[in-house]
Amino acid sequence: MRHSGAPSAKETLSPQDEARALRRLRYRLVRTVMRQAFSQGRLRLLLVLSLSLSLWLGLFALFFEGFGFLKNGIPHPVTHDQTVCAVFGTFFAALMVMLLFSSGVILYGSLFRSPDVALLLTMPVRAERVFLQKFQEAVFLSSWGFLLLGSPMLIAYGVVAGAPWFYYAILLPLLVAFIYIPSALGAAVCLGIMYRLPNRRGNVLVGAGLVLAAATLWIAWLVFGGMESDMLTPSWFQEMLGRLRYSEQRLLPSWWLSSGLLEASRGVWSEGVLFLTLMIANALFCRQATLFIASRVYRPAYSKLSNRPSGRKIDGPAWIDRAMLFAMPFVPRQMRLLMVKDLRLFRRDPAQWSQFLIFFGLLCLYFLNIRGLKYHDQHTAWVNMVSFLNVSVVGLLLSTFTTRFIFPMISLEGRRFWILGLLPLRRRTIIWEKFCFALGGSLIPCSALILLSDLMLRVAPVVLASHQMTCLILCIGLSGIAAGLGARLPSLREESPSRIAAGFGGTLNLMVSTLYIVAVVMLTAVPCHFYLAFQQSRPALPPAELANLQWWLHFWLVGGTLGSIALCILATAIPLMVGIRAFRRLEF
Repeated sequence: MRHSGAPSAKETLSPQDEARALRRLRYRLVRTVMRQAFSQGRLRLLLVLSLSLSLWLGLFALFFEGFGFLKNGIPHPVTHDQTVCAVFGTFFAALMVMLLFSSGVILYGSLFRSPDVALLLTMPVRAERVFLQKFQEAVFLSSWGFLLLGSPMLIAYGVVAGAPWFYYAILLPLLVAFIYIPSALGAAVCLGIMYRLPNRRGNVLVGAGLVLAAATLWIAWLVFGGMESDMLTPSWFQEMLGRLRYSEQRLLPSWWLSSGLLEASRGVWSEGVLFLTLMIANALFCRQATLFIASRVYRPAYSKLSNRPSGRKIDGPAWIDRAMLFAMPFVPRQMRLLMVKDLRLFRRDPAQWSQFLIFFGLLCLYFLNIRGLKYHDQHTAWVNMVSFLNVSVVGLLLSTFTTRFIFPMISLEGRRFWILGLLPLRRRTIIWEKFCFALGGSLIPCSALILLSDLMLRVAPVVLASHQMTCLILCIGLSGIAAGLGARLPSLREESPSRIAAGFGGTLNLMVSTLYIVAVVMLTAVPCHFYLAFQQSRPALPPAELANLQWWLHFWLVGGTLGSIALCILATAIPLMVGIRAFRRLEF
């Protein structure tokens, strides 16, 4: 006879009770984190908020000037609207693809690699509810950067266009609904791969990357290939608008979002509400469809992955490990062995190397097709500006990857530090190894990408040398910032690299890295740009001003170079010294 107080086997929580329990758990976790942040790190929190606000205001000013230039330079209303629609459509279409891949990669780590999932699946909770909990976290982790960097652009356009209050009212709901659609599609693809091909997920990721690269190459050829007009001419402008119409397909959510924003900015609130309703309906449909798929395949997929047979054991180090050991004889052997260990962990995790290949592959395809923009010799200053913008893009991408991959490495060593503690090495060796690993892994691809960009643009040799020096300075400084701050602000209780990178320390690392990139590019790009402009207009200058102006330009060119080198030394040495000092005092 069953005890009267014991629950029946058929008694389970209702979906509402499950959602309430998991919501309460998340609320308590967030409250604890916020309480610790306000009580133990008020200065750090204030610093992150101030840096984020400074970045947001800087981007707002930049976009405000850009949209103002379009408004004054294109007085024809129809052409202006077509231009803005093409810019918005291309931006949101690229963002949609990035969100699809990033959400799938993050969900793979949180659904199948996170240790708390095994505990949650043993509880009387439905599998789709566990999936929804992790899916909402993945949506936040994959979209917070877009909201931080995309909101100043949209608000700046509303201010320049004189949009009514309704535009700002539907801005956030439209963005949230848009984010849900590609995130849900990426989650469905992730579940399908893990259910059907649990032992071949690496090959599937490689295949998906190749398909993405082929599609990007095809789009790049549609946009830039075979340009018949010279750059910055009216015919070139019309031709470019025609080539960007691929992003205006009516079935793309990016077109719904851009059309809703443009209609709302014109004061047509009925059309804005129509597109908002369309976005919300499709977001809810994708969410429910993904939950239905998760209810059928998530638990079997997790079981298949947990019970998969072990792979073939490889005796001895792989060829890439042996190459790393012999390629850096100037590095102490202890550090080389630690670098081999980090390289193995990196290539065994598809969630990490897939993001690396996708982003750098897309950037490589862009540089390969940049020569399609034809120009005359009088546009040399424009080409030099584009080349320095390419250097800035590579630097910003590198800061993202150092925040995502290098910064969490010290935190991930925390729970396994007892193994390293048994080895005859000092703690500072671990920090220096992370720095060398980051520098070696970033310098080669970044230098190759910048060299490819300069070759495609056919810049002057002095500009090419300046770009390579800037790349070296960026790689050294960003590696030192990520390794030093990672040791100073570790998160030893967290085992997910994505969550570590999205936390307080990762946000601070990204902000400091961004400010460092802006400072270095300004010190190297601005003097070089004015020096090249001076060389181009030298025959038209009077002889009396020629010598004086040439002396000042040489002074600023040399001063900017020395200033960037000094900034690199400070940005590398200070974080590393602070991180080593904190890592020595850290108790595990």
